[in-house]
This record gives sequence, C-alpha cells and structure tokens, in this order.
Amino acid sequence: MLRFWFAVPLWQRVVAALVLGVITGLLWGPEAESIKWIGDFFIKSIKMLVVPLIFVSIVGGVASIGDLRKLGAVGWRAMVLFVVTGQIAVWLGLALGTIFAPGIGVDTSAIAAGATPEPVATSAVDMILSMVPESPVKVMADAQVLPLIVFALLIGIGIVMAKEEGQPLVRVFDSGSIVMQKVTMIVMELTPFGVFSLMAWVAGTLGQDALVALAKLVALNYLGCLLIIGVMYTAIIKFLARLPVRHFFRGIIDAMAVAYSTASSNATLPVTLRCAERNLGVSRPTASFVVSLGATINMDGTAMYLGLATLFGAQIFGIHLGFSDYIVISVLATLGSVGAAGIPGAGLIMMALVFGAVGVPLETIAFVAGVDRIMDMMRTATNVTGDSAVTTAVAVMTNEIDTAEMISADDV
Repeated sequence: MLRFWFAVPLWQRVVAALVLGVITGLLWGPEAESIKWIGDFFIKSIKMLVVPLIFVSIVGGVASIGDLRKLGAVGWRAMVLFVVTGQIAVWLGLALGTIFAPGIGVDTSAIAAGATPEPVATSAVDMILSMVPESPVKVMADAQVLPLIVFALLIGIGIVMAKEEGQPLVRVFDSGSIVMQKVTMIVMELTPFGVFSLMAWVAGTLGQDALVALAKLVALNYLGCLLIIGVMYTAIIKFLARLPVRHFFRGIIDAMAVAYSTASSNATLPVTLRCAERNLGVSRPTASFVVSLGATINMDGTAMYLGLATLFGAQIFGIHLGFSDYIVISVLATLGSVGAAGIPGAGLIMMALVFGAVGVPLETIAFVAGVDRIMDMMRTATNVTGDSAVTTAVAVMTNEIDTAEMISADDV
C-alpha cells in the first residue's frame, strides 16, 4: 500500500485530496471542523521550518557567489536584475490584490482566528533600526524575519570576504541548505492529508463563498505570472538583450514544461542549464553561475504570489493595511522569495514570515494550502523563465553569448 502511495506523484495526490476534501466538506457541513486538527498539524510543521530554512538558504546563497571581484560584471548585473524584477513582481501582486480584491465578501465569523497583532505605525527611522538584530539568538527564537534576513546576509557577505578561511563555512551552509530541503520534502509529504482536512473545513464551515474566493486567487495567480512572463521578461529580451523574443521562448520551452510539471526549480535546473547553453548560446561559465544563482535567489513568481496572498488574507479577515505595510510586504516578499527553497510547496513556508510582519492571521495559510499546488506549478514556470531571461540579458551585456547558435538551434 505504501509503495503504491509513494508511486503516485505528489501533485496528483494533492489534487485528489483537494477534490475529496471539497466534496466531504459540502456533504458533512460544519461538523467537518472536527478533522481540522490534521491541517493544523500540517501548518505547524510548515511554521517550524521558516527560521532555519531562511537562514541557511540565504547564507548559503550569498556565500556561493564566491569572490565578488572575480565575478565582476556578470555578478552585479545579475543581482541588479534579480532585485529589480523581484520588486516589480511583488508590486504587481499587490496591485492585482488591491484592484480585484479576491478576499472581499467571505464571511469568516465562524472561524476562531488566533490573536492577530495590530500593525504598528513606525517611522522610516524606526523601520531601519528594526532591521538590525540586537541579539541574533532572540531574533531566531521570536521568528523576527527581517532582522534575521539582514543577519543572514551579513554572515554570507562575511564568508565571501573571508575567502579561503571561510570555505569550511561555505560547505557547512551548503550542506545545511541541502538538509533543510530534504526536511522540507518530508513535511511536504503531509500535504495531501493537510489539504484534505483543510478543504473539508473550509467548504463545510464557509460554504461556496470561500471556494469562489479561492478560485479568484488561483486565477489572479495565473494572471500575474502570465503578465510577468509576457510583459516583463519579454521586455528584458526585446529591449535589454535586443534578441528575438520568439527564439528565446522556443529555446526555453523544455525548461518551462519541466518546471510546470514538477513545481521545482531545483529539479528543473539541469534542463534550464542545457537550454541556456545549447538553445540560447550562452557560454557555459555564465550559464552555470547565473542560472544556479537564479534558482536560489530569483523567485519572481513566488514574490508576486506572496504580495497577492498577503492582501487576500488581510481582506478575508478584515485587516486594514496601509502604504507602509505595502512597503514591508514588498521588502519581505522579495527577500522571502530568496529564502524559498526550489522545491514544491516552499511558498507556503514563506507566507508565515510575511503574514506575521503585517498582522495577517496565519489561518490564511489554511485557506490557500489546498490550492497552492495548482498555483505553485505556474509560479515555478515563471521563476525558471526569469532565470533564463536574466541569464540571456547578462550574457549579451558581457558578450558571453553566441546569438548565431541561438537562432540556428531554433531553426533546427
């Protein structure tokens, strides 16, 4: 029985659990809340991973850059493009959430939400000071994510500056990142059970209104990802790289297909590298560095979704968010996407850090967990496309691309 269970791909088990959960909830009604504890167990398991996953992933990602002087033009251009596209993506998610308001109209009075901290109005100076951790240990214990990210960035930069003396720590954090990814995969095996119980609870307690709201969220997730691919990445290729858009997308179609089917940037990495080198004509050193770096820190689809999902949670629970909260969301969603492991379901883990910073109840995760896999597939395809677009643009700017090979590969 167990062999058959694990032989079925995780996404198929999740979709089946989603359908069965909705049917069970609609038939069972409010009594379906009796199995919600299974979903709560799943959510607590996700929250458990937030601090260690962010810390080791960000430190390992920064440390893997290596000698900043050696990387030179390739490194800073890639980093600038990753940051800029990440910010555009998260503000797109915030715009879609504000304009279409997918969470408005859901009656959550039947849900006993946990204590929600009121977002505190702070000045720009207070915000800057709050980013500096007085005690890294206390920051980790209290899950204060923004100062944790700053501390992780500093550790990573320190390792890079230490050069040879820092190599043992590079190996430690590389191993730690791999270990945390494995632990995350173990927790993700609980997803079908969590999805079934949570969807039964949502459908039974809140009825069809909640399902309509979730359908709107899924549609906006796909719309946002398509806009990122069709507008932002197309603009990068057409105006920055000055290459034919058709050749680019034909060159990476294999990577996009694998990314969509697996919902894993890491699993798609070998295919993305092959497409960048063979189909797009990018030199091997540039492709290896930028694509690998992008798979670690470039998650535009995830950044967009974190902004959208935060507004969705605020809307269904009636939490008012001001412009200062939007700024916090934009920063944390961009940096949080850096810490998102390139494996299925990692976006759920990053939600906890963004929600907690602006006072959105973590019960929102229970709402979206059931349909997250459907959205994660599109987000991953977006992330992988972004890695390829930035790699191509950087290769053109540093003269590390054979455009003739790119066009000939397309015509074969």
